[in-house]
Amino acid sequence: MENNTRTIALGAICSVVLEKKSLSTFIYPAEVSALTKSLVFGTIRFYHQLNDIVSRLLKHSLKKEDLDVHCLMLLGAYQVLHSNVATHASIFETVNVVNELNKPWAKPLVNAILREIDRQKDDLQQQTHYTHPTWLVKKIKQYYPNNFAQIFTQNNTQAPMTLRIHPNFNQRALPVFMDGQGSLVEIAPQAIILNKAVNVYDIQDFDKGSCFVQDASAQLAAPLLNPKEGDLILDACCAPGGKTTHLSELAPNATIIALDNNKERLKRVQENIERFTIKNIALLQGKAQTQDWWDGKLFDKILLDAPCSATGVIRRHPDIKLLRKPKDISALVALQKDILDNLWTMLKPGGVLLYATCSILKNENEAQIAQFLQNHSDAVEEKIMLDWGVEATHGRQQIPCYEFDGFYYAKLTKI
Repeated sequence: MENNTRTIALGAICSVVLEKKSLSTFIYPAEVSALTKSLVFGTIRFYHQLNDIVSRLLKHSLKKEDLDVHCLMLLGAYQVLHSNVATHASIFETVNVVNELNKPWAKPLVNAILREIDRQKDDLQQQTHYTHPTWLVKKIKQYYPNNFAQIFTQNNTQAPMTLRIHPNFNQRALPVFMDGQGSLVEIAPQAIILNKAVNVYDIQDFDKGSCFVQDASAQLAAPLLNPKEGDLILDACCAPGGKTTHLSELAPNATIIALDNNKERLKRVQENIERFTIKNIALLQGKAQTQDWWDGKLFDKILLDAPCSATGVIRRHPDIKLLRKPKDISALVALQKDILDNLWTMLKPGGVLLYATCSILKNENEAQIAQFLQNHSDAVEEKIMLDWGVEATHGRQQIPCYEFDGFYYAKLTKI
């Protein structure tokens, strides 16, 4: 296949839609354009709307082996309805991708469907479509009757790029970004939200650890855990290491054990540790729901960044809307419970466990903590007094908004 923009984009879209693979695993060619990635993310982001439109216009659905043509029409529909690319160029270039597929019969079909979408463009753009799977639309409306519109809108918008500036670089780095290029976040003192995304290697001293790309919600974990010098801290499910390195910044003389069960992901943590030249983090490979990795020393503090549905970060990972299924949620809730129960036995009396997810689903968050408190008489909840999100029955819940990803925190003390 010729390496043109739309051909590469189609490959990435098919890997998610047809092969059910995560977008983060798709390998782009070395010289990939920003346009290619924006077409991929846009088509996946609006997949449910585009699929409804294209499916309705087709007289009959395509055979399984021709679903790449269906995906190509979704890519064309995205350009016509949502992108800044000129419509005639979008249609012409998209129809030409058919040559790469060796399916000449599809050319008139793709052309006809995209021209029809262009004709109906005004009407289609007026229609409300949440462009989420039906099960998730129901859940979000049920949990957030007053805020669901905001959640859907945010999930269908590209998230801003947010940095965590290292304290050692703060004074030097801040002026660079505050020169009209970003805004500070009051509640997360190290955070800067950039007006537009940049290449990290264009950031001053990035390779020396001047900053970490991390949403402002995630930047609250380390201060909430409040690490002190001399603490023995466990960061469970630590990859890629954003919260781990932040704990080290706040307490360079604490001892931090960073645990993850995925060898490849641990390599990323190691790279970040090296970039920040950190000395107080030890990496361990192991499962947070087992104890075979543990040496028996009780921890002063535990950060559990629990495996979750990631429904709070859909704007960053739009493929979640296609890949996540209702049955996944019940499996995740069960896993979270096992991990919580297991790690609690490793916490010192008087110690603190901070439970965190990037989910907005209540059964992974406040309901999970409610059940935990019911089952553990030695656990008390410590109220989180941050002007962030809303107070839930237990913990605090943030829904996606411009400054913050959807996130949940609950703080538990062992008595």
